Amino acid sequence: MQSYSEAYKVAGVDITAGYQSVEAFKGFVRATQTPNVPGKVLGGIGSFGGFFSPDLTGIAEPIFVSGTDGVGTKLRIAQLLNKHDTVGIDLAAMCVNDILCSGAKPLFFLDYIACGKVEPGRIAEIVRGVAEGCIQSNCALVGGETAEHPGTMAADDYDLAGFAVGVVDRSKVLDGSAVRAGDLLVGLASSGLHSNGFSLIRKIFDVENLDINDTHNTELLHELLTPTTIYVHKLAELSERLTINGIAHITGGGLIENIPRMFPAGLGAKIDTACWTMPGIFGQIAVKGGVPKRDMFNTFNMGVGMVLAVPESEAETVQSLGLPVIGRVERGEGLEIDA
Repeated sequence: MQSYSEAYKVAGVDITAGYQSVEAFKGFVRATQTPNVPGKVLGGIGSFGGFFSPDLTGIAEPIFVSGTDGVGTKLRIAQLLNKHDTVGIDLAAMCVNDILCSGAKPLFFLDYIACGKVEPGRIAEIVRGVAEGCIQSNCALVGGETAEHPGTMAADDYDLAGFAVGVVDRSKVLDGSAVRAGDLLVGLASSGLHSNGFSLIRKIFDVENLDINDTHNTELLHELLTPTTIYVHKLAELSERLTINGIAHITGGGLIENIPRMFPAGLGAKIDTACWTMPGIFGQIAVKGGVPKRDMFNTFNMGVGMVLAVPESEAETVQSLGLPVIGRVERGEGLEIDA
């Protein structure tokens, strides 16, 4: 008679491989429990839940902020290159950057990996990236799940989802109410494409049919795989120097959809696209794909990964920090870009 694990393996699920992958990434998980994390992880990997005791020193009325996201079809680039150690950074970034927009400080993170077949080395590489993203975010990786889906996903396929929790004092919540007409819109540079628009990118560059032995093609794919910037440290630094009335994370929908998300009703903005240098990859996409300017700004971050609304009175400080003012908040609705 077959054992339970042998029978399950015939069905396409390798329990032993799952155990091996957990052992392989335990060290990465522990590495996220640094003194910079505002709290302490209780217990270890393997429990039914992750335990975290937050340090709420100096927070009079704590508000917990949560966010969940994935990496999207950028994962296909990682699979084509067989390079899986950076998409976990993207996963942490997409979740953590979202909760930063509320003024929250990240506390802890969980991940979910669905795959066609558990390959312990590949899973460990993914989790290593997640752990690196958590370290960059000053948050602890407290748990996760790896699910094998034979018959519904190809053996080499996988998908990622993440979940972040942070905390902010109620008096410091950024909910758009502080944004005023006349505020400056300050851009924080992206590392490139981040993790949005990849279905369009893959089509434009026909990545499925690229010869990955060609140096030009591999350079392109590596550029596409550049990890998403995590803004935890940058925002902590800037908040010491500037009054920040609102924050927008530039994700799906680009600048056009995301900047107005931090405005109260009755306010919009105008941006000047000549005020910052856009990475060349965006020009390549526009030319090769014949993508109109407005569609580019409605899909991609165009080199600006996060936008801050700052009082006009602090223009001199913004200039001293070397930050580009990309536009202003105005009365109206939506976002207008220069022609």
